[in-house]
Amino acid sequence: MATKSIDLNCDMGESYGRWTLGADEEIMPRITSANVACGFHGGDPHVMRKTVALALRHGVAIGSHPGLPDLMGFGRRVMDVTPQEVKDYLCYQTGALREFVRAAGSDLQHVKPHGILYNMMEKDEALAVAAGEAVLESGPELILMTLASGKYDAACRKRGVRVASEGFADRAYNVDGSLVSRKLAGSLITDPERAAAQAVKMAMEGKVSTLDGVEIDISVQTICCHGDTPGASKIVRAVREGLDKAGCRVRPLREWLPKA
Repeated sequence: MATKSIDLNCDMGESYGRWTLGADEEIMPRITSANVACGFHGGDPHVMRKTVALALRHGVAIGSHPGLPDLMGFGRRVMDVTPQEVKDYLCYQTGALREFVRAAGSDLQHVKPHGILYNMMEKDEALAVAAGEAVLESGPELILMTLASGKYDAACRKRGVRVASEGFADRAYNVDGSLVSRKLAGSLITDPERAAAQAVKMAMEGKVSTLDGVEIDISVQTICCHGDTPGASKIVRAVREGLDKAGCRVRPLREWLPKA
């Protein structure tokens, strides 16, 4: 039986100015892909540069993590945006991060929309298509992270985008495969062992148990741990150790994900 490859990603570089968020120094050595904030929901030019350097120091692949222009709401509030505006936001933020990566002697691996924008694309196909077009226009080798088994994922695959379906170790699921709203109790999984068990189940069995206790199918190529989840560094450590012990080959998407 072939060894199962999986990518482990985390949202990084979300501090800005004198405000600090996350435990990037502790988390970076344990992941394989870093989603770096680009200044709209978090991050700033100085943090972006430092985060790129930290990722490269640990051999971690780098992707942009573009969000809505909403620092006050951390990119988690719905905004009325058009598909073209979404394309412009992704192009602008990804371009800024790509220059830091290029200046450091490396290449960008992926794009992962942040927060509510990610959820909005699941509900509005036009926004999902806009994200896919933005990535295709940016470069055919670029990978787009999408919600596993969702409409956003399907819409982008249909258009020939190089997609990595994403599962979440630290979030609860609904029976339709969507994530439980952060406004509801139980939406966050903060117990490291429980998060690790969920990650291993997704990676090895293609299954996840919902908040209601129903087991559903899910196909993932990358698993996310949020950098701002309480106890994130412990969660990431447990997830990485769990995947390693289960026999997964944890490595960056660019090393094994098929081209579109």
